[in-house]
Amino acid sequence: MNTPTAASSDTFLPYMPDVARCELSLRELNQMWQLIESSAKMNCPAEARLLLPAMVATRTGFAQLERALIANLVQEKVRHVLANLGTQARYAIDILVRNLFERTADVGFLATDVDLCRFAAGGDGGDGHDGDGALAAARQRLSDYRDKYTVYDEILLLDLDGRVLVQADRATPVAHSRDPLLAETLAATGYVETFRATDLRPGKPRALVYSHRMLDPDSGEPAGVLCLCFNFEQEMDAIFASYRDPSQRANMLLLDAQDRVISSADPLWIPAGVKVPTNVDGLPQLLMFGGREYLVRTFRSDGYQGYPGPAGWKGQLMMPVDLAFRNAGADALGGADPELIEGLLSHAQAFSPTLHELMSAVTRTTRTIERIVWNGKVTSAANNQVVGHGHETGHDLHRGNVNKLNTVLDQITETGGRSDAIFSRSIQDLYQTVLTASISEAALTSRLLVDMLDRNLYERANDCRWWALTAQLRRGLAYPSAEQSAAMSEVLAYINSLYTVYARLFVYDRTGRIVASTGESGEGDHVATSIGTHIDGATLGRVCALRGELDHYPEPFAPSALYGGEPTFIYHAAIRHPEQTSTVVGGIGIVFDSRPELVNMLHSGVAGRRNMHAFFITPERRILSSTDPACAPGDTLALDAGLLAAAENGDGASVARIMLHGGQYVIAACTRASGYREFRAGANADIEQPVLSVLIESFGPERDKSSMPAPSAQIERRSDTGPDFAIFYAGRTLMALKAARIQEAVPYAKVQKAAGANPARLGMLDVPLAGGKKHFVWVFDLALLATGKAGVVTDNSQVMLVRLGDSTIGLLVDDLHSVQQFDAADMTESPLGSGESALAPRLIKANQGNLLIQEIDIERLFARLRT
Repeated sequence: MNTPTAASSDTFLPYMPDVARCELSLRELNQMWQLIESSAKMNCPAEARLLLPAMVATRTGFAQLERALIANLVQEKVRHVLANLGTQARYAIDILVRNLFERTADVGFLATDVDLCRFAAGGDGGDGHDGDGALAAARQRLSDYRDKYTVYDEILLLDLDGRVLVQADRATPVAHSRDPLLAETLAATGYVETFRATDLRPGKPRALVYSHRMLDPDSGEPAGVLCLCFNFEQEMDAIFASYRDPSQRANMLLLDAQDRVISSADPLWIPAGVKVPTNVDGLPQLLMFGGREYLVRTFRSDGYQGYPGPAGWKGQLMMPVDLAFRNAGADALGGADPELIEGLLSHAQAFSPTLHELMSAVTRTTRTIERIVWNGKVTSAANNQVVGHGHETGHDLHRGNVNKLNTVLDQITETGGRSDAIFSRSIQDLYQTVLTASISEAALTSRLLVDMLDRNLYERANDCRWWALTAQLRRGLAYPSAEQSAAMSEVLAYINSLYTVYARLFVYDRTGRIVASTGESGEGDHVATSIGTHIDGATLGRVCALRGELDHYPEPFAPSALYGGEPTFIYHAAIRHPEQTSTVVGGIGIVFDSRPELVNMLHSGVAGRRNMHAFFITPERRILSSTDPACAPGDTLALDAGLLAAAENGDGASVARIMLHGGQYVIAACTRASGYREFRAGANADIEQPVLSVLIESFGPERDKSSMPAPSAQIERRSDTGPDFAIFYAGRTLMALKAARIQEAVPYAKVQKAAGANPARLGMLDVPLAGGKKHFVWVFDLALLATGKAGVVTDNSQVMLVRLGDSTIGLLVDDLHSVQQFDAADMTESPLGSGESALAPRLIKANQGNLLIQEIDIERLFARLRT
């Protein structure tokens, strides 16, 4: 029965041809198991009577595993697609909301611009212009603002009656507006956000407008309305280009509160205005739209800095189910070191418990088959020996039945191998699906983080350049006085109240002495008296050398006394004389609140995922910020040089790979910041500090190679004469016992541990006898007895029941191998087996002498245990 969060195999299987082929192969194997079972019953019922119950149980177990495997294949593939869609949807809406938050601060500050407020109130703007001169000055001021904040395609200033006083975009003239947003804005004390068609933007079907009332500087009464028109379509195109599915199998959408499409990455596919189904809870279900079934993932924004974003807006990805699972077989692990893959997959229990349990169940079933065959071969060998010493009567018939049993055992071995191969390959594909999702999500998240940082620093560069044009600051530095310093501090305080991402704003004169600053009265975490102190001489020189108002200077990320001694970004712009614009009278510095802001960006990428850490670093691997408490700003991140070099040369593309890091198997992704709009572009490309984002997801500690299971040795069959030997591993060494001495092998898990003085004696085993009776036998550690080093108990450990006369004991071995025949020519004395105490006096030369197997002497073993 499917839970509400489980993908239905019946629903999705028709769209997964690879899974359907796997299901067909498994059903064919199930029929083969039934055929082998029937063959054993008909051809050698007596010899196979002990095998049949185990064969039935094995067939039933494989049938259950088949259903579990198919269900897991379907669920993991669906989960991977939904996770990938969700990551893109969440990042798209978060990026947009962070951008729009900056717009709310912009309109709040520009609406207090004294010159624009005076112009709106009917004055000359405070610059001595009258009439056309004041209009030209106001228009130039708006144009200057738009040149710095290129996210706006229009800025308008209107009077109380809706008459347009001045606008930045003269190509689309507007004389008057009757839009209700004007009355709403005049009645509000803060900003108003409007998204719809408006006569402020004629010819556009809709516009995103941020408006704020303007007050008369003298009376404090409303004098007009400022409208900033966000270039919404351009911004959405940029988001779609950055975060849409590169294969274009999915469409990225922005939805309103009624689930109608606001913007579409492909409007010919899904146009704006239509209502679409949503999936906010991320359920694995198909949703119908336009006669086609889709996998859908929808995300709302959590807001930013207290700004929730436009009411009800959501990011959504929609992928047709018939396209969702194409190209799903891309080999994400193909280029990785096989030892890394093996080590990482050894921690599957941590990153995919369901798949680990499924693989463990397959392994247990495969081990059961191997034990059935091994025990059957041992029984067959014992029967052969009995026949060889018996009377001729019935000899040929009995030997024929033994041969039939061996044929059945060979069929079991072959079919078991095919079953194991199909299950193992399918589970490997499942693991690859899980790891592919992790790799692609790490790469996408890494790219998002540097994009988020660049978008943020783009705003910082704009802010310092625009605030440097503030009339009060220019006059305050050109005509210094105590009153002017107080007025400048008041302006800075107001700005800082709107732009909460700054820890401090400060203004300094031509000598570098700070004359006004925020953060001086005990607020914040970085309080330090700065007024009267001087900025660094080299920084002052760079600021005074700035050529124009479009230029800025970013200090390298480093500790600063203006940020409590912690490292941060500080952006500077030159402040010029109000009448002599070629004369620099000082500058403004803005201190980014790096510690919380950078780590908040990184946490938004990590999004609570355990065992994952994110970093901002320089190309020299110096950490700017980190979610890992063990890695502080200023530390050096021990990152693989190859990964860093690949990201450096990737032109902004993300690089992700499986690797070792800090003694852990990890998926690491790295992306170099490549800019946003004009930021890090053109003449500004070299002045910004290079930054890379790094994402590291840990899966578990590096495995000791000696603890990894060694591949099983292959033994070439070259003889049908000589005694049968049961071959097994003990102490990671290949050993053998004459098969006639072995009763059977059972899992070590059945041993009842018992304490004792003999370290080789591990416990007791309950062994069934004829007539339903039972008796207990002691179990000994063969590795300890034969090599002096105790064996290691694993899931593969077995106990062989060995007979000598009337005595039976159990021997712990690492694993079973096979039953093979060797004749006298294959035997040789062991150079290590001299002396009566040696348990392996002879060696078996297998594979033309290239593989040596130690033969355990059963008489010596029992003699050792009796002493």
